[in-house]
Amino acid sequence: MQPANDLLDVVALVIRGVSDNRDLSLTAFAVLGSLDRLGPRRITALATAEGVSQPSMTQLIQRLEQRGLVARTSDPTDGRVALAGLTPAGREALAARRARNAARVADLLAGLPADDVRDLARSLAAVLPAIRERVGREPMAMAVAGASGRRAPRQSPALA
Repeated sequence: MQPANDLLDVVALVIRGVSDNRDLSLTAFAVLGSLDRLGPRRITALATAEGVSQPSMTQLIQRLEQRGLVARTSDPTDGRVALAGLTPAGREALAARRARNAARVADLLAGLPADDVRDLARSLAAVLPAIRERVGREPMAMAVAGASGRRAPRQSPALA
């Protein structure tokens, strides 16, 4: 399991390296990223996907609404249900955070030998599509687990 442990170390170090200026919490950033990728969602589905309680997610959505990053609308299939969706300001905040994080990672890589960076790029190109596909399937599995009453595992959102 050494490659898995090494990858966890890299992920933890990168998260630490990019998270010194948190204008948004990691959970808030993860929620914005989910809304960007998946579109408007029920608060209960967001809570399940992020591994937090529904009341905690409601409070987070309220804070994001107050900042103008998220807006709630009625679910077209069930008017009794509210959906949280990303606003244009939320998209801008998410894009700015991603750009800052990418710049920080570029700074971390800048001091490495060019051959090492090329090897890393090749390795990422080889494994990233499969990892994205597997992780992309997890929110659906977590939503099903959440519907059955089991608590969903927490995901790392740092580079969403």
